[in-house]
Amino acid sequence: MNYKLWYSTLFLMVVFLVACVNSSSESSTDSEKKKVYPSNIISYLDNCRIMLGNGDNINDLKNFEHSDFFYTSNDGSDWVVYKTPNRGTTSPNSSNTRTELAHNEKWVPETGGKLTGTLKVMHVSTSGDARVAASFSTVVGQIHSDEGHENEPLKIFYKKFPGHEKGSVFWNYEINTEGDNAKRWDFSTAVWGHDMAVVGSAPNTYPEEPSEGVALGEEFSYEVNVYKGIMYLSFTREGYPTKTFTKSLIESDFATSEDIPTQTRKLFGPINRDGVERSNAYAGEIQYFKQGAYNQTNGKAPESNIVWSTGSETFDGDIKKQYENGSYTEVWFKAGGAGPGTPVEE
Repeated sequence: MNYKLWYSTLFLMVVFLVACVNSSSESSTDSEKKKVYPSNIISYLDNCRIMLGNGDNINDLKNFEHSDFFYTSNDGSDWVVYKTPNRGTTSPNSSNTRTELAHNEKWVPETGGKLTGTLKVMHVSTSGDARVAASFSTVVGQIHSDEGHENEPLKIFYKKFPGHEKGSVFWNYEINTEGDNAKRWDFSTAVWGHDMAVVGSAPNTYPEEPSEGVALGEEFSYEVNVYKGIMYLSFTREGYPTKTFTKSLIESDFATSEDIPTQTRKLFGPINRDGVERSNAYAGEIQYFKQGAYNQTNGKAPESNIVWSTGSETFDGDIKKQYENGSYTEVWFKAGGAGPGTPVEE
Protein backbone atom coordinates (compact mmCIF):
# COMPACT_ATOMS: atom_id res chain seq x y z
CA MET A 1 0.00 0.00 0.00
CA ASN A 2 1.29 3.45 -0.92
CA TYR A 3 0.83 5.21 2.44
CA LYS A 4 2.32 8.40 1.14
CA LEU A 5 -0.30 8.64 -1.60
CA TRP A 6 -3.07 7.67 0.83
CA TYR A 7 -2.10 10.40 3.32
CA SER A 8 -1.82 12.98 0.56
CA THR A 9 -5.30 12.11 -0.70
CA LEU A 10 -6.74 12.25 2.82
CA PHE A 11 -5.08 15.61 3.42
CA LEU A 12 -6.57 17.06 0.23
CA MET A 13 -10.03 15.76 1.16
CA VAL A 14 -9.83 17.43 4.58
CA VAL A 15 -8.69 20.70 3.02
CA PHE A 16 -11.59 20.53 0.54
CA LEU A 17 -14.16 19.87 3.28
CA VAL A 18 -12.88 22.73 5.43
CA ALA A 19 -13.04 25.05 2.44
CA CYS A 20 -16.63 24.00 1.75
CA VAL A 21 -17.65 24.62 5.36
CA ASN A 22 -15.96 28.03 5.38
CA SER A 23 -17.56 28.93 2.07
CA SER A 24 -20.99 27.92 3.34
CA SER A 25 -20.46 29.91 6.51
CA GLU A 26 -19.30 32.95 4.56
CA SER A 27 -22.29 32.66 2.19
CA SER A 28 -24.65 32.49 5.16
CA THR A 29 -22.97 35.50 6.76
CA ASP A 30 -23.08 37.41 3.48
CA SER A 31 -26.76 36.57 3.12
CA GLU A 32 -27.47 37.84 6.61
CA LYS A 33 -25.52 41.01 5.89
CA LYS A 34 -27.47 41.59 2.68
CA LYS A 35 -30.88 41.28 4.38
CA VAL A 36 -32.50 44.71 4.28
CA TYR A 37 -35.33 45.59 6.63
CA PRO A 38 -37.55 48.69 6.46
CA SER A 39 -35.68 50.07 9.48
CA ASN A 40 -32.44 49.95 7.45
CA ILE A 41 -33.96 52.30 4.86
CA ILE A 42 -36.08 54.71 6.95
CA SER A 43 -34.05 55.58 10.02
CA TYR A 44 -36.81 57.36 11.95
CA LEU A 45 -38.76 54.09 12.36
CA ASP A 46 -37.16 53.69 15.78
CA ASN A 47 -39.51 56.46 16.92
CA CYS A 48 -42.66 55.04 15.29
CA ARG A 49 -45.28 52.37 15.66
CA ILE A 50 -47.30 50.84 12.83
CA MET A 51 -50.76 49.45 12.18
CA LEU A 52 -50.84 46.76 9.49
CA GLY A 53 -53.60 45.90 7.04
CA ASN A 54 -54.73 43.00 9.25
CA GLY A 55 -55.14 45.26 12.28
CA ASP A 56 -51.92 44.25 14.04
CA ASN A 57 -50.17 47.02 15.95
CA ILE A 58 -46.38 46.77 16.13
CA ASN A 59 -44.41 49.04 18.47
CA ASP A 60 -40.83 47.86 17.84
CA LEU A 61 -39.95 48.22 14.15
CA LYS A 62 -36.24 47.45 14.31
CA ASN A 63 -35.61 44.56 11.89
CA PHE A 64 -39.36 44.05 11.56
CA GLU A 65 -41.16 43.14 8.34
CA HIS A 66 -44.37 41.43 7.26
CA SER A 67 -44.53 39.78 3.85
CA ASP A 68 -48.16 40.83 3.24
CA PHE A 69 -48.03 44.44 4.38
CA PHE A 70 -44.62 45.92 5.24
CA TYR A 71 -41.37 44.85 3.61
CA THR A 72 -38.60 46.02 1.28
CA SER A 73 -38.05 45.95 -2.46
CA ASN A 74 -35.16 46.96 -4.73
CA ASP A 75 -35.43 48.24 -8.29
CA GLY A 76 -31.93 49.69 -8.27
CA SER A 77 -32.82 51.62 -5.09
CA ASP A 78 -34.05 50.28 -1.77
CA TRP A 79 -37.71 50.99 -0.97
CA VAL A 80 -40.05 50.33 1.94
CA VAL A 81 -43.32 48.81 0.71
CA TYR A 82 -46.61 49.65 2.46
CA LYS A 83 -49.48 47.49 1.22
CA THR A 84 -53.04 47.11 2.51
CA PRO A 85 -56.33 45.61 1.21
CA ASN A 86 -59.70 47.29 0.68
CA ARG A 87 -61.08 45.40 3.66
CA GLY A 88 -59.41 44.14 6.81
CA THR A 89 -59.21 44.98 10.50
CA THR A 90 -58.52 48.64 11.20
CA SER A 91 -58.72 51.29 13.91
CA PRO A 92 -61.99 51.76 15.86
CA ASN A 93 -62.80 55.15 14.28
CA SER A 94 -62.25 54.20 10.64
CA SER A 95 -63.72 51.88 8.00
CA ASN A 96 -60.51 51.95 5.98
CA THR A 97 -57.51 49.68 6.35
CA ARG A 98 -53.99 50.97 6.56
CA THR A 99 -50.37 49.97 6.73
CA GLU A 100 -49.28 53.23 8.24
CA LEU A 101 -46.68 54.56 10.63
CA ALA A 102 -47.63 56.75 13.57
CA HIS A 103 -44.86 58.97 14.89
CA ASN A 104 -44.44 58.77 18.66
CA GLU A 105 -43.47 62.42 19.08
CA LYS A 106 -46.37 64.76 19.85
CA TRP A 107 -46.50 68.52 19.32
CA VAL A 108 -48.86 71.47 19.16
CA PRO A 109 -49.05 73.84 16.18
CA GLU A 110 -47.39 76.65 18.09
CA THR A 111 -44.19 74.56 18.51
CA GLY A 112 -44.65 72.58 15.29
CA GLY A 113 -43.04 69.61 13.59
CA LYS A 114 -41.76 68.42 10.22
CA LEU A 115 -42.54 65.35 8.08
CA THR A 116 -40.79 64.46 4.81
CA GLY A 117 -41.28 61.64 2.33
CA THR A 118 -40.03 60.50 -1.07
CA LEU A 119 -42.35 57.91 -2.60
CA LYS A 120 -44.15 56.42 -5.53
CA VAL A 121 -47.65 54.96 -5.50
CA MET A 122 -47.62 51.57 -7.22
CA HIS A 123 -51.31 50.65 -7.04
CA VAL A 124 -54.70 51.94 -5.92
CA SER A 125 -57.97 50.03 -5.90
CA THR A 126 -59.33 49.38 -9.38
CA SER A 127 -62.90 49.02 -8.10
CA GLY A 128 -65.19 51.64 -6.62
CA ASP A 129 -67.96 54.07 -7.50
CA ALA A 130 -66.67 57.00 -9.58
CA ARG A 131 -69.24 59.35 -8.02
CA VAL A 132 -67.63 58.87 -4.60
CA ALA A 133 -64.79 61.31 -3.91
CA ALA A 134 -62.67 58.81 -1.96
CA SER A 135 -62.78 56.05 -4.60
CA PHE A 136 -59.49 54.89 -6.13
CA SER A 137 -57.42 56.86 -3.60
CA THR A 138 -54.92 56.46 -0.79
CA VAL A 139 -53.47 58.82 1.81
CA VAL A 140 -49.67 58.84 1.91
CA GLY A 141 -49.06 61.28 4.77
CA GLN A 142 -51.10 63.11 7.37
CA ILE A 143 -51.26 65.16 10.54
CA HIS A 144 -53.62 63.66 13.10
CA SER A 145 -54.97 65.41 16.16
CA ASP A 146 -54.60 63.49 19.42
CA GLU A 147 -57.30 65.24 21.43
CA GLY A 148 -60.59 67.04 21.00
CA HIS A 149 -62.44 65.72 17.93
CA GLU A 150 -59.23 63.95 16.80
CA ASN A 151 -59.66 65.35 13.30
CA GLU A 152 -56.97 65.59 10.63
CA PRO A 153 -55.63 69.03 9.72
CA LEU A 154 -53.76 67.46 6.80
CA LYS A 155 -54.17 64.43 4.54
CA ILE A 156 -52.01 64.05 1.41
CA PHE A 157 -53.81 61.96 -1.23
CA TYR A 158 -53.00 60.13 -4.43
CA LYS A 159 -55.96 59.15 -6.63
CA LYS A 160 -56.18 57.55 -10.08
CA PHE A 161 -59.33 56.57 -11.96
CA PRO A 162 -59.33 53.16 -13.75
CA GLY A 163 -58.26 53.42 -17.39
CA HIS A 164 -56.34 56.65 -16.80
CA GLU A 165 -52.57 56.62 -17.18
CA LYS A 166 -52.11 59.44 -14.68
CA GLY A 167 -53.66 60.26 -11.34
CA SER A 168 -53.80 63.28 -9.03
CA VAL A 169 -51.98 64.40 -5.92
CA PHE A 170 -53.95 66.73 -3.64
CA TRP A 171 -54.07 67.68 0.02
CA ASN A 172 -57.08 68.07 2.29
CA TYR A 173 -57.63 70.22 5.34
CA GLU A 174 -60.30 68.94 7.73
CA ILE A 175 -61.94 71.58 9.91
CA ASN A 176 -61.69 71.35 13.68
CA THR A 177 -65.44 71.61 14.06
CA GLU A 178 -67.07 74.08 16.41
CA GLY A 179 -69.64 71.93 18.22
CA ASP A 180 -71.09 68.83 16.56
CA ASN A 181 -68.27 66.94 14.83
CA ALA A 182 -70.79 65.12 12.61
CA LYS A 183 -70.82 68.40 10.63
CA ARG A 184 -67.10 68.25 9.79
CA TRP A 185 -65.80 68.45 6.23
CA ASP A 186 -62.60 68.66 4.19
CA PHE A 187 -61.39 71.37 1.84
CA SER A 188 -59.24 69.92 -0.97
CA THR A 189 -56.39 71.62 -2.85
CA ALA A 190 -54.86 70.19 -6.04
CA VAL A 191 -51.08 69.78 -6.33
CA TRP A 192 -50.86 67.92 -9.64
CA GLY A 193 -54.07 67.00 -11.42
CA HIS A 194 -57.53 67.29 -9.84
CA ASP A 195 -58.65 68.02 -6.31
CA MET A 196 -60.89 65.59 -4.42
CA ALA A 197 -64.13 67.22 -5.60
CA VAL A 198 -63.63 66.11 -9.24
CA VAL A 199 -65.72 62.93 -9.53
CA GLY A 200 -67.53 60.87 -12.13
CA SER A 201 -71.07 61.54 -13.30
CA ALA A 202 -72.06 57.86 -12.92
CA PRO A 203 -70.60 54.83 -11.08
CA ASN A 204 -68.46 53.84 -14.09
CA THR A 205 -68.11 57.20 -15.83
CA TYR A 206 -64.83 59.00 -15.15
CA PRO A 207 -63.87 62.65 -15.52
CA GLU A 208 -61.22 63.82 -17.95
CA GLU A 209 -57.72 62.54 -17.22
CA PRO A 210 -55.56 65.25 -15.60
CA SER A 211 -53.02 66.76 -18.01
CA GLU A 212 -50.28 67.20 -15.40
CA GLY A 213 -51.15 64.09 -13.42
CA VAL A 214 -48.80 61.64 -11.75
CA ALA A 215 -48.51 58.09 -13.08
CA LEU A 216 -48.32 55.00 -10.92
CA GLY A 217 -44.66 54.32 -10.23
CA GLU A 218 -43.69 57.98 -10.69
CA GLU A 219 -41.59 59.39 -7.87
CA PHE A 220 -42.44 62.57 -5.98
CA SER A 221 -41.60 64.12 -2.61
CA TYR A 222 -43.35 66.21 0.00
CA GLU A 223 -42.36 68.25 3.03
CA VAL A 224 -44.77 69.25 5.79
CA ASN A 225 -43.26 71.91 8.01
CA VAL A 226 -45.35 73.37 10.84
CA TYR A 227 -43.67 76.35 12.48
CA LYS A 228 -45.19 78.89 14.88
CA GLY A 229 -48.69 77.76 14.00
CA ILE A 230 -48.34 77.91 10.20
CA MET A 231 -48.26 74.80 8.02
CA TYR A 232 -45.87 75.10 5.06
CA LEU A 233 -46.26 72.44 2.38
CA SER A 234 -43.79 71.73 -0.41
CA PHE A 235 -44.17 69.18 -3.23
CA THR A 236 -41.41 68.30 -5.70
CA ARG A 237 -41.32 66.14 -8.81
CA GLU A 238 -38.77 65.76 -11.59
CA GLY A 239 -39.49 68.00 -14.56
CA TYR A 240 -41.97 70.25 -12.74
CA PRO A 241 -41.59 73.39 -10.61
CA THR A 242 -41.90 72.96 -6.86
CA LYS A 243 -45.42 73.57 -5.56
CA THR A 244 -45.77 75.34 -2.20
CA PHE A 245 -48.76 76.12 0.02
CA THR A 246 -49.35 77.69 3.43
CA LYS A 247 -52.21 77.21 5.88
CA SER A 248 -52.66 78.54 9.40
CA LEU A 249 -53.44 75.89 12.01
CA ILE A 250 -54.17 78.44 14.73
CA GLU A 251 -56.55 80.85 12.97
CA SER A 252 -59.56 79.55 11.05
CA ASP A 253 -60.52 80.48 7.50
CA PHE A 254 -63.91 78.81 8.01
CA ALA A 255 -65.33 80.24 11.25
CA THR A 256 -68.68 81.40 9.81
CA SER A 257 -71.21 79.84 7.46
CA GLU A 258 -70.32 82.51 4.88
CA ASP A 259 -66.77 81.13 4.87
CA ILE A 260 -67.80 77.67 3.70
CA PRO A 261 -66.31 77.23 0.20
CA THR A 262 -68.41 76.42 -2.87
CA GLN A 263 -66.40 73.21 -3.29
CA THR A 264 -67.46 72.10 0.19
CA ARG A 265 -71.13 72.92 -0.35
CA LYS A 266 -71.10 70.89 -3.57
CA LEU A 267 -69.20 67.89 -2.21
CA PHE A 268 -70.31 67.66 1.42
CA GLY A 269 -73.73 69.33 1.22
CA PRO A 270 -75.48 66.12 0.08
CA ILE A 271 -74.37 64.37 3.30
CA ASN A 272 -75.38 67.31 5.52
CA ARG A 273 -71.88 68.31 6.52
CA ASP A 274 -72.02 72.08 6.76
CA GLY A 275 -70.39 72.91 10.08
CA VAL A 276 -68.09 75.80 10.92
CA GLU A 277 -64.68 75.71 12.57
CA ARG A 278 -63.39 76.94 15.90
CA SER A 279 -62.03 80.43 15.36
CA ASN A 280 -58.60 79.31 16.61
CA ALA A 281 -58.65 76.10 14.53
CA TYR A 282 -56.20 73.58 16.06
CA ALA A 283 -54.41 76.03 18.38
CA GLY A 284 -53.02 74.33 21.49
CA GLU A 285 -54.22 70.89 20.38
CA ILE A 286 -51.79 67.94 20.43
CA GLN A 287 -50.86 66.56 16.99
CA TYR A 288 -48.68 63.81 15.51
CA PHE A 289 -47.60 62.65 12.05
CA LYS A 290 -48.63 59.51 10.15
CA GLN A 291 -47.08 58.14 6.94
CA GLY A 292 -47.55 55.12 4.70
CA ALA A 293 -50.56 53.71 2.85
CA TYR A 294 -53.95 54.61 4.33
CA ASN A 295 -56.40 53.03 1.89
CA GLN A 296 -59.42 55.26 1.29
CA THR A 297 -61.52 52.59 -0.43
CA ASN A 298 -63.96 50.27 1.32
CA GLY A 299 -66.95 48.05 0.63
CA LYS A 300 -69.60 50.32 2.15
CA ALA A 301 -72.59 51.23 -0.02
CA PRO A 302 -72.18 54.62 -1.75
CA GLU A 303 -75.78 55.48 -0.89
CA SER A 304 -74.76 55.59 2.78
CA ASN A 305 -72.15 58.33 2.19
CA ILE A 306 -71.46 59.62 -1.31
CA VAL A 307 -68.10 61.13 -0.20
CA TRP A 308 -66.48 58.28 1.73
CA SER A 309 -68.37 55.00 1.06
CA THR A 310 -66.76 53.74 -2.14
CA GLY A 311 -68.56 50.44 -2.79
CA SER A 312 -65.29 48.73 -3.73
CA GLU A 313 -64.79 44.99 -4.13
CA THR A 314 -63.60 43.37 -0.89
CA PHE A 315 -64.03 39.59 -1.49
CA ASP A 316 -65.45 39.17 2.03
CA GLY A 317 -62.18 40.39 3.50
CA ASP A 318 -60.06 37.62 1.95
CA ILE A 319 -56.71 39.42 1.68
CA LYS A 320 -55.19 37.02 -0.85
CA LYS A 321 -58.18 37.39 -3.19
CA GLN A 322 -58.14 41.16 -2.78
CA TYR A 323 -54.48 41.29 -3.76
CA GLU A 324 -55.10 39.02 -6.75
CA ASN A 325 -57.99 41.16 -8.01
CA GLY A 326 -56.70 44.71 -7.59
CA SER A 327 -58.55 45.48 -4.36
CA TYR A 328 -55.66 47.06 -2.49
CA THR A 329 -53.29 50.00 -2.33
CA GLU A 330 -49.49 49.82 -2.45
CA VAL A 331 -47.07 52.67 -1.77
CA TRP A 332 -43.25 52.61 -1.83
CA PHE A 333 -41.11 55.04 0.18
CA LYS A 334 -37.35 55.32 -0.25
CA ALA A 335 -36.93 58.15 2.26
CA GLY A 336 -38.86 59.66 5.10
CA GLY A 337 -38.23 61.65 8.24
CA ALA A 338 -39.94 63.37 11.14
CA GLY A 339 -38.72 65.92 13.62
CA PRO A 340 -39.18 69.49 14.88
CA GLY A 341 -40.46 72.30 12.69
CA THR A 342 -37.90 74.72 11.28
CA PRO A 343 -37.94 78.47 10.52
CA VAL A 344 -39.11 79.46 7.04
CA GLU A 345 -37.57 82.29 5.04
CA GLU A 346 -40.23 84.64 3.76
